[in-house]
Amino acid sequence: MTEPPRKRMVKPPSGGLEGGRAKPARLKTAKQRTPSQQAWLERQVNDPFAAKARAMGYRSRAAFKLTEIDDRFRFLKPGARVIDLGLAPGGWTQVAIERGVTNIAGVDLLPVEPLPPAHILQMDFTDPECGPRLKELLGGAADVVMSDMAPNTVGHKQTDHLRIMGLIEAAADFAREVLKPGGVFVTKAFQGGGTTELIGDLKRHFAEVRNVKPKASRQDSSEVFIVATGFKGR
Repeated sequence: MTEPPRKRMVKPPSGGLEGGRAKPARLKTAKQRTPSQQAWLERQVNDPFAAKARAMGYRSRAAFKLTEIDDRFRFLKPGARVIDLGLAPGGWTQVAIERGVTNIAGVDLLPVEPLPPAHILQMDFTDPECGPRLKELLGGAADVVMSDMAPNTVGHKQTDHLRIMGLIEAAADFAREVLKPGGVFVTKAFQGGGTTELIGDLKRHFAEVRNVKPKASRQDSSEVFIVATGFKGR
């Protein structure tokens, strides 16, 4: 008589946010990836905020950045009109909808899966036709303009920085054009040349301007968020 096969004892995993920290995972192959792409993918695999975003159904870890900012400043409210610049893949719009915003329009160069009731444009924000189309979709002046935009980099530090600042300044100009008095402008920025001048310019048009570094923003990144509240009007 043969003995029944023994059951294998499987040790439960100990990783995760609360059950201890597992060893960082390394991707098995880096075929056709640059070193920077490989490093970015490994950060994503091991990032607790990325894992939490997947578990909660958010399209990106950036959702937690906006959540923390709005917990502090409370501008995403039912009835607010909101414009989301650079919305792909949709994490910020998800948070806005979750918090009761039903009138929201956004734009990105990349295609974005529908997020009802948001109106989504796939086009270049710098296209002169983009601003008027966003305003038309929104149906009136905005209470909030938020921007998580970043241009495609070319690998030349000075050129990339100029492109980043140019896009942020374009977003700020657009916000001043479409916001109601008392409105809010939130934008991703990067520490370095140009940011101080941008903040100084915003202070002329908004009652208060703050620099914010959310916990979900990687500490080794120069990324910050500028929150300008109390738009003074045109």
